[in-house]
Amino acid sequence: MLFESSRVRLRKMTKEDTEQYHQWRNDVEVMHSTNPSLDVYPIDETKEFVDHVILGSHTAKSYIILTKGNEIPIGIVSLINIDYKNRNAECIIDIGEKKYWGKGFGSESLGLLLHYAFYEMNLHRVYLKVFSFNDRAIHLYNKIGFQQEGNSRQSLFRDGEWHDIIHMGILQNEYFKKQVKKI
Repeated sequence: MLFESSRVRLRKMTKEDTEQYHQWRNDVEVMHSTNPSLDVYPIDETKEFVDHVILGSHTAKSYIILTKGNEIPIGIVSLINIDYKNRNAECIIDIGEKKYWGKGFGSESLGLLLHYAFYEMNLHRVYLKVFSFNDRAIHLYNKIGFQQEGNSRQSLFRDGEWHDIIHMGILQNEYFKKQVKKI
């Protein structure tokens, strides 16, 4: 099935997911490697964000990552800033449940999202931003086939130090070649 792998299933995010998303969004340990501002949000702001930015945008598609079988929500994966004319989109992934970190759930979820982006949406390019200290994520993105496209030097201040934000992207034909090699 399109939105399933051996261990995860993606389903469209709904308003009912707001409280779960709110927990992840306010967990500083979860957001440390992905959110530039590290703000803590009241539930009303999260509800507004979900309604307008996640669910109310025609340039975003967000999916809750569920463990297959017991259907436990463990994170969110999204395509945002979708540019239908130029067939580009940015992807974001957050595994909100920390006990699922480092076990391949992010890789499987991102693989499902990229499969959808390139095979179903016919996007030409998917890109992302990653903090330079997030070695696990950088390793994952390289393994999937993303290439470094640029660098925003010292644009993030975290833990008392300046860090770069690395820009990475993968093209549709590169993704297809990588899929053929797996066979």
